[in-house]
Amino acid sequence: VQLQASGGGLVQAGGSLRLSCAASGRTRYNMGWFRQAPGKERELVASISWRTYLTHYTDSVKGRFTISRDNAENTMALQMNNLKPEDTAVYYCAAGSCAGYGCLRPTLWPYWGQGTQVTVSS
Repeated sequence: VQLQASGGGLVQAGGSLRLSCAASGRTRYNMGWFRQAPGKERELVASISWRTYLTHYTDSVKGRFTISRDNAENTMALQMNNLKPEDTAVYYCAAGSCAGYGCLRPTLWPYWGQGTQVTVSS
């Protein structure tokens, strides 16, 4: 599967951004969004399963971010509202067979898109 992420940018605190990830090739995978801030490890922000659309969010984004996917269009999105400066990072979309709370490690996700920068100013 090939992944193409888009939608990053610069926004003020409290603002919103929507990230998109387009998949091609074999697309029947669970998908997720990771982020990596300078000097920090890559962390799983949200994931969504392929068949049941089961979602998982890291605690820091619950209630602010919403992950979604459209299997017919082979796309995934991350709607980010009420953004905070600590959300600043490079965001990556990923795909794999892992799903849910046990899939936090990036090494569990074999397929990656290029990153897209999200910068939130205070």
